[in-house]
Amino acid sequence: MKEKRNGNRKPKVAPGSEDILQQKATREEIRKGDFTRVTRLSYDETD
Repeated sequence: MKEKRNGNRKPKVAPGSEDILQQKATREEIRKGDFTRVTRLSYDETD
C-alpha cells in the first residue's frame, strides 16, 4: 500500500526551538485534534 503524503505541510518550528514545545494546546486545538504530544527525555549520568 502506498503512503499518501501531503506536500503542503511545512515544518513550523526550527530544530532546537524548545520554547515552542512547552506551550500548551488551546481547547480549540485539542477539539480539532491539531496538537502533538511531546515527551521529553533526559539522560542523567552520574559518577
